[in-house]
Amino acid sequence: MSDVRTCPTCGAKAKYKEKEGVETFTAVQDEEAFKKIGQMKKAMEKFKAKAEALEKELKAFKSSKTLE
Repeated sequence: MSDVRTCPTCGAKAKYKEKEGVETFTAVQDEEAFKKIGQMKKAMEKFKAKAEALEKELKAFKSSKTLE
């Protein structure tokens, strides 16, 4: 998932990447695209939380089955 930060050079919103200690910023050209990136991040966080909750429930279910 993209890491969006403010570019230190121009102050614009940009995708941030770090590879082998080298930081790079790629400008996000469209404000609408920036909003979409934010929406996608929120959706992914919700999905991740649900998946983690289901994993815990599955583990609990499996452990209760083995106790029987």
